[in-house]
Amino acid sequence: MRINILLACLDCKRRNYATEKNKKNTTGRIEMKKFCPFCGGHRMHRETK
Repeated sequence: MRINILLACLDCKRRNYATEKNKKNTTGRIEMKKFCPFCGGHRMHRETK
């Protein structure tokens, strides 16, 4: 079962990316290093509720 999630920048707290994850295989929150256009650099992004 795949669900849609939003990724938010840990520095500026803005929600920049939307992606999917498999809830059965990945039960915790996803963290990815993505480009934040508001901060102007590559920052860690975490799954939001």
